[in-house]
Amino acid sequence: MQGNKTLFDLDGKVALVTGGSRGLGLQIAEALGDYGATIAISARKQHELDAALEHLRARGIRAEAFAADASKPEALTQLVDSVLAAFGQVDILVNNAGASWGAPAEDYPLEAWDKVFDLNVRGLFALSQQVAKRSMLPRSGGRIINVASVAGLRGNAGGLLKTAAYNASKGAVVNLTRALAAEWGGRGITVNAIAPGFFPSKMSQGVIAAVGEEALMGNAPLRRLGGDEDLKGAALLFASDAGQHITGQVLAVDGGYTAV
Repeated sequence: MQGNKTLFDLDGKVALVTGGSRGLGLQIAEALGDYGATIAISARKQHELDAALEHLRARGIRAEAFAADASKPEALTQLVDSVLAAFGQVDILVNNAGASWGAPAEDYPLEAWDKVFDLNVRGLFALSQQVAKRSMLPRSGGRIINVASVAGLRGNAGGLLKTAAYNASKGAVVNLTRALAAEWGGRGITVNAIAPGFFPSKMSQGVIAAVGEEALMGNAPLRRLGGDEDLKGAALLFASDAGQHITGQVLAVDGGYTAV
């Protein structure tokens, strides 16, 4: 049995984190890099990637950045090409890139529905497929971590949020996680999902401002939003040998929001 400290050791591993330039993706990139992984971050906006890259390197993390639109299959092919050319392998894939759109269900634009699903589900599957086929399956091993949401586990309390496509897409991510885990587990790949609750981010700041922290948290036992360190433990567990016997699971990191 490994010692406790080496269970989480990611030295020699390469992690690709989509949506890694800010928010939850950057938090996860920090966690994996701090424990030894080489980090490849991807996002659409180069200037945000540049700032994130400087931030990661200042922590002593070996990192590179790759601009890509994760909703476009051709861009994902180029992304995987670039990461494999730079590092030779991808051991850990974190599918964090995501989008939301708010509108009443009866008036929800179908083009907005498609935009959310193209990134949150289609893009996530396309990248997982490419990374598995081109790096993980040939080496009989890998870790895939999908960032779902508590919105994929339940409806919106009190009808406060009108995000039908987001909820549906994250529900799809939850069950896609299980399907891929079942299919690829025998070939050495674990697939798990983290379902964050409400964290301050660029995507959520409008909702938090409009609805208020107290209303969003409702009766959640811990009575607070997620913070800058709160996803790190879950990400490390799923990425490392500490989680080698865990697959097809969804871990809510939500202050107990889904427990009540």
